[in-house]
Amino acid sequence: MGSRFNQRDQKRKVNKIYNIAITIVSILIVIVAITIFLSDDDTESVKTTTEPKQIADKDQGKVDKPAGKGEEDSEKEVEDEDSKATDEDSKATDEDNKATDEDNKATDEDNKATEEDTDDKKAEEGTDSEKAGKAELVEVEGSGDGNVAATYTSESWKPVGTEQSGEHTTSFQKDSVDWNEMSKAIATGAGIDEGSMRMWWLQNGGSPNTAIGTVSEGDNPKTFRVHIEWVDGSGWKPVKVEELKTNDKR
Repeated sequence: MGSRFNQRDQKRKVNKIYNIAITIVSILIVIVAITIFLSDDDTESVKTTTEPKQIADKDQGKVDKPAGKGEEDSEKEVEDEDSKATDEDSKATDEDNKATDEDNKATDEDNKATEEDTDDKKAEEGTDSEKAGKAELVEVEGSGDGNVAATYTSESWKPVGTEQSGEHTTSFQKDSVDWNEMSKAIATGAGIDEGSMRMWWLQNGGSPNTAIGTVSEGDNPKTFRVHIEWVDGSGWKPVKVEELKTNDKR
C-alpha cells in the first residue's frame, strides 16, 4: 500500500516536472518567435529605409543627368549666340566695306567729273585761242609809225571776262588779277596761246581804261603791239593789233 503511494507520488512529481519543462519550452518558443518576428520587422524597416535612399539616389542621378544636359544645351546656346553675333558683325563689316566702296566710287566719279570739267575748260580755252588765232582780221590804216608793218582789227573780238566787280582801276602790277586779265586779252588779239606768249612790255594806252602790250610767241622775232580797252562788267577787249617790223621793246 505504501509502495503504491510512493509510485504515485513520484509519477506526480515527474508529471509536474514535465509540465514545468513544457511550460519553459513553450515560453522559450514564444520568446524565440517574438525575437524572430522583431528581427524580421527590423530587417524590413532597414530594407524599406534603404530602398527609398537608393530610389532617391537614382532619382538624384536622373536629375543630375538632365542637369548636365541642360549645361550642354546652355553652352550650345551660348555658342549659337556667339556665332550669330559673329555673323552679324561680319555682315555689318561687309556692309561697311560696301558703303566704303560706294563712297570711293562716288569720289572717283566726282574726280572724273572734275577732270572732265577741267578738260572741257581747257578745251574751251583752247577753242577761244584758236578762234582768236583764226579771227577774221581786217587790215586798216595805220598810225603812221614807221615800225608798224600792218594794222588789223576784227569784229569777232569780245571781252575776255573778269573776276573783278565794282569800280575798275587798271593795275600794271605783274600777276595781279587785272594784269592777268589784260594778258589774256592781249593774247587773244595777237592770236597767240597765252601759255607760250612772252610779254615784252605793258603800258597805259593814253586813258585809265586802255592799255598797250608788246608781245611775241616765245623768242619768235614776229612781234605784235596789241591795243586793249576795258568794258565794264565784261573785262578787257582787244581793239587793234599792229604787226611790228622789229621788236622795239627787246
